[in-house]
Amino acid sequence: MKRLMLSTTVLALALAGPASAQFEERAIRVSNGVAQDHPVGDGVDAMAQCLEEKSGGAMELQAFWSSALGDDLQATQALRSGTLEMVITSSSPLAGLMPALGVFDLPFLFNDEAEADAVLDGPFGQQMSERLEEFGVVNLAFWENGFRNLTNSARPVTKWEDLEGMRVRVMQNNVFIDTFSNMGANATPMAFGEVFSALETRAIDAQENPVVTIDTSKFYEVQDYLSVTRHAYTPFLVLYSKPLWDRLSAEEQAALRECAVEGQKVQRAAVREQTNTSLQNVTEAGMEVNELAPEEVDRMREKAAVVYERHAEEIGPDVVAELQAELARIRGE
Repeated sequence: MKRLMLSTTVLALALAGPASAQFEERAIRVSNGVAQDHPVGDGVDAMAQCLEEKSGGAMELQAFWSSALGDDLQATQALRSGTLEMVITSSSPLAGLMPALGVFDLPFLFNDEAEADAVLDGPFGQQMSERLEEFGVVNLAFWENGFRNLTNSARPVTKWEDLEGMRVRVMQNNVFIDTFSNMGANATPMAFGEVFSALETRAIDAQENPVVTIDTSKFYEVQDYLSVTRHAYTPFLVLYSKPLWDRLSAEEQAALRECAVEGQKVQRAAVREQTNTSLQNVTEAGMEVNELAPEEVDRMREKAAVVYERHAEEIGPDVVAELQAELARIRGE
């Protein structure tokens, strides 16, 4: 009987040993362009807790905020070279790396968050993630940056003609540059970390971002007007370095993917809840907020239609067509 008990114990230890050994002690640095009080912070906290539980404390996330490790392009390049583990970045700066991601920058693409979730979490999003690995990064999950709106220091924007001559900071990709240039604005590509000071010194008049980012970045200190245009929806991607990913065990890789999805649930819920709070915050801080009339939104959408035509070849005609077909399916058209 004692021999049987001993054998059982040895077998249990033998089985347990390799499993625990699949998680090495790792301090995983995560670069973020946004401030820590952005809902991305909630997602990172949830992901970190999940990783701690799954790895028995071996895998630890170390978050760096407000572009402390460089802007999104610099951090992504560090991922590709294997000198940084993770970055959470909007899809837009990555379009220069993988042009197909520019499809998410097309103006007035999604009608609401439910459509965006269905696309990003479905086959189309999976296809985009798989393609990214060819460029040296692994997408663990799509989080939410949200619908983008315009702030400026000149005047309320109620129609596209109000953008005429306005110096608008846009992200560093051709679709955003063309979208605003097409409406008469002086589109100025600029890294996010430079935007506040450029607004403060009046080097630019305007910028566009989701309401939560406008609030947490304190743009209300240097901007007077917020126009709720919802002109684009851009997701965040939770990226891991492909060179470093390939050194992880299968268990570590699975834990990172699963915990990124846990973080996604928390982050999306937080950003959607905070959007209303942020709108109230910027209003109380003194910003004048206006909603565009539905007919003016339609005019903006019509004005922006040429952007689809101009950039389909650059993005990939098949990618644009596939996403439009997926949206038609989701909408029951």
